[in-house]
Amino acid sequence: MTYLHVESMGDGPDLVLLHGWAMHSGIWSGVREQLSQQFRLHLIDLPGHGLSPASEPGTLNHLVEIITKILPEHCIVGGWSLGGQIAMELALREPERVKQLILISTTPCFAKRDDWKWGMEHKLLQLFLENLKLNYATTINRFLTLQMSGDRDASKILLQLRKHFFQRAEPDPDALLKGLRILQESDLRDRMEAIKQPVLLLHGENDVITHPAAADWMHQQLAQSQRVMFPHCGHAPFLSYPDQFVTCLNEFRTHA
Repeated sequence: MTYLHVESMGDGPDLVLLHGWAMHSGIWSGVREQLSQQFRLHLIDLPGHGLSPASEPGTLNHLVEIITKILPEHCIVGGWSLGGQIAMELALREPERVKQLILISTTPCFAKRDDWKWGMEHKLLQLFLENLKLNYATTINRFLTLQMSGDRDASKILLQLRKHFFQRAEPDPDALLKGLRILQESDLRDRMEAIKQPVLLLHGENDVITHPAAADWMHQQLAQSQRVMFPHCGHAPFLSYPDQFVTCLNEFRTHA
């Protein structure tokens, strides 16, 4: 059985949080204290990230399968960026266990396509893929900087992001490549309407990695969804607006 590193704390409804590509669960350290006062919090390191060893084959389907094995019986699942796509799949496959869904700065389709103009340019994702093999540190730093683009406190938040990132060992290079391929290839658009759980969409209005219009589109597709846009905010609203982020989660839990 694949081992996943999970940190659990607090008391209340079970809340599972999934980080994004190249990151680890330490990214939630700015909000974990507050959230653990209201929730039983479960912070997962994805395979090959943080303290979780790499695992084959590293596809989206594989990630969902191994997380399903440790998912609490009745829980709220929150996912940031790539973690959001995993969260959507969990909600679709485990509707009896996933009672509510929180999608943070995510999208059903990361790559731009002929019928999807709100994705990243395919050549940019391909460039990340190629450069990752050539110069890991430079590529990761470019990605971290891109996440903070458009944020009112970009320099300050970028320092936080880098600090969290380097708190744990570097991600497994092969896991990073597999994660980038998921970003390039996955497309969940035609299955969005099948998500019947209450959904909270949290998004920065200046996000350049997952376009804010993707959150608007999901809001239209999801029958029971609420959407909150954070002003002057890039790709990580829980870093830019930690107090407001926690308030949104608390209110969603009580009103959904």
